[in-house]
Amino acid sequence: MTTENTYVNINALPLATDSEFIESVNTFGLTAFSNDLNLLQRDGATAVIDLSKQFADRGYECDIELISQVIGRLSDIQVRDFAMGTHNAQTFDVYWNMWLYLLRIAPNSYVAPVACLFATLAYERGESELAYRALDRATVDDPKYALTILLRRVFGSGWPAAAFAAMRVELHPKVTAGIFEG
Repeated sequence: MTTENTYVNINALPLATDSEFIESVNTFGLTAFSNDLNLLQRDGATAVIDLSKQFADRGYECDIELISQVIGRLSDIQVRDFAMGTHNAQTFDVYWNMWLYLLRIAPNSYVAPVACLFATLAYERGESELAYRALDRATVDDPKYALTILLRRVFGSGWPAAAFAAMRVELHPKVTAGIFEG
């Protein structure tokens, strides 16, 4: 599988077990010890926006390298938190489809952040059962993933979806500033 100018055909999805796809995702993975972490976080945040635009324009016919970049960069908490705040009422369906698609193809060890992002959308949409199923996927991938544990508590508390969405929108500028001004 080559990544240069390669686009996804929905009938030929890259598989979470495809070694070339996994290798591509791994090249974009981040840890707290990555060199130039803030620069890589900016790269990840920008990639999330770029991929959402491709999804809006092309549906599933997106650049595989960009998909790998987003999945890999979501391994960073700041990039993941940035991604959580990027959608709005007008782009909700684009992000719904994008996170669901990425959840289907994310390799092991990269599922939890994507599953949590999808779970937040499902919760905001009022689909609690689907939100919990997404959290179950995150737990299988990483039983100690902190956001999964937090979201289970939030969803289980009966916190209104509108209040959750308002909190997400309120926090997004702070996360954005930390990435782009930090």
